[in-house]
Amino acid sequence: MNDIFDIIRDNWMLLLVGQYPHGPLGGLAITLLLSVLGLLLAFPVSLLLALGRVSPLRVFRVPATVIVYLARGVPLVMFIFWVYFFVPILIGRTVSGFTTMLITLVIYEAAYLAEVIRAGIEGLPRGQIEASRALGMSYLQTMFKVVLPQALYNMLPAMISQFVSNIKETSLGYVISVNELTFAANQINSMLLTKPFPVFILLALMYFVLCFMLTRMARVLEKRIAAKRAANPVNPAAQAAPPVAA
Repeated sequence: MNDIFDIIRDNWMLLLVGQYPHGPLGGLAITLLLSVLGLLLAFPVSLLLALGRVSPLRVFRVPATVIVYLARGVPLVMFIFWVYFFVPILIGRTVSGFTTMLITLVIYEAAYLAEVIRAGIEGLPRGQIEASRALGMSYLQTMFKVVLPQALYNMLPAMISQFVSNIKETSLGYVISVNELTFAANQINSMLLTKPFPVFILLALMYFVLCFMLTRMARVLEKRIAAKRAANPVNPAAQAAPPVAA
């Protein structure tokens, strides 16, 4: 235990921000930055994929389904290597490890988030869609004004859980030398040489504490949403539909 405290005392800056401000940003800061950017950039892509998955038109449904199944059926580390070697060929120049990992996370997370959103859409009562169409709303109006506000609200806990998974997935950036938390821990291990066990125990504890806090947040949010739905069974988004003209 004393070894862990000694490692924290001597290397806490490296674990938190890497070599910054005297070098590149790294450590936990890069892990969180990759996770947040990956989720934010993946969200609009996942929204389009989810709408394609539930679309009545095969021209949208089939490609969206193929993309989702392909991304979900391939290991993330394989995606990392594909992007690492293919993107430079595609654009004609090399890209940094951070950019490679970010592109990978956007593609990979978009497929998983698309299924989360699709489940939220299909979990809503069918009558709301039928009522909206009967009131003269188009398919897109129904989706964006009635269905998606409710589906996304109900799926917030699942999205936070996906963010937790995203944090853990960033550790694979180590294989392409992304200076994230796992890479920083390995740097410390290379300097100490004789203390691999406490170094990686500390790394595991850091991931656990961060993910545990976010998981608890998701549980609290889920309970609040359930309580709000129980207290108000008629969702306000459903009441936003325009009244029937007299």
